[in-house]
Amino acid sequence: MFTSLVQFFDRLEDRVRVRLSHRSIVYALIGGAMVILFWRGIWHSADILMVKGGFWGWFFYEPITIIWTSIILLLTGLFVSSFIGERIVISGLKKEKKITDKTEGEVQDEEAKIKKLDLKLDLIMKEISTLKDELAKK
Repeated sequence: MFTSLVQFFDRLEDRVRVRLSHRSIVYALIGGAMVILFWRGIWHSADILMVKGGFWGWFFYEPITIIWTSIILLLTGLFVSSFIGERIVISGLKKEKKITDKTEGEVQDEEAKIKKLDLKLDLIMKEISTLKDELAKK
């Protein structure tokens, strides 16, 4: 049951994402608002626990929170990607346009090139497999 529920929401998310990707401003407004409201909920929950005092009061005390969250973000590798995003870093290293600066046509061209490379790679893997089989027979 849990698997079917996950699959349902995965398919639903795919459909919503595809539809919204063609309306980037609406997508940004919805996404931005929901992210802010999500973090607002986290923030207020932490405030409620801090007011209770004791361990939670200390744990969610702002300077302490900065320390333990920074450590966790650094350990998980999310520190940089959270603040500037890995795509921005990679596009900067490759001296490419940001994905948001590319036109839909450029993105589709890139995807077509990737598909061609995948096909070539598959062909090479088949040829290697055939060569291995021939060598094994000898």
